[in-house]
Amino acid sequence: MDDCIFCRIVKGELPASKIHEDEHTLAFLNIVAAHPGHALVIVKEHVENLYGLSDAQSAAVFQATTRVARAVKAATGCDGVTLFQANEVAGGQTVFHFHIHVLPRFKEDNLLPFWKASAPGRAELDEMAARLREVL
Repeated sequence: MDDCIFCRIVKGELPASKIHEDEHTLAFLNIVAAHPGHALVIVKEHVENLYGLSDAQSAAVFQATTRVARAVKAATGCDGVTLFQANEVAGGQTVFHFHIHVLPRFKEDNLLPFWKASAPGRAELDEMAARLREVL
């Protein structure tokens, strides 16, 4: 896609501070970083979101993300790492090319708000599990 910022980075049309690259993936530092070391891991081929990934791309991107997360942890000395991946506008996606954020986290950084937890009953959980199994 000619107007996709991540496709342009893959093609070398835009600069990026690259961390890792293989046949299917590219990882680079986010220019709008939450903390130093905030990285993005993308699939090289233009795939809009998680739903369009092939099994090979899915495996490759998670393997690359694991490697990058280990590097972020070691290089930054952070207390932990959060992986963030959003799909579609309602899910919080703003760049429509599949990517995973690797966020170095520090104690009490209050970086991400967390959702209000609910406690559905076992019957509700079992019903949803059955619906999901049926779709799979």
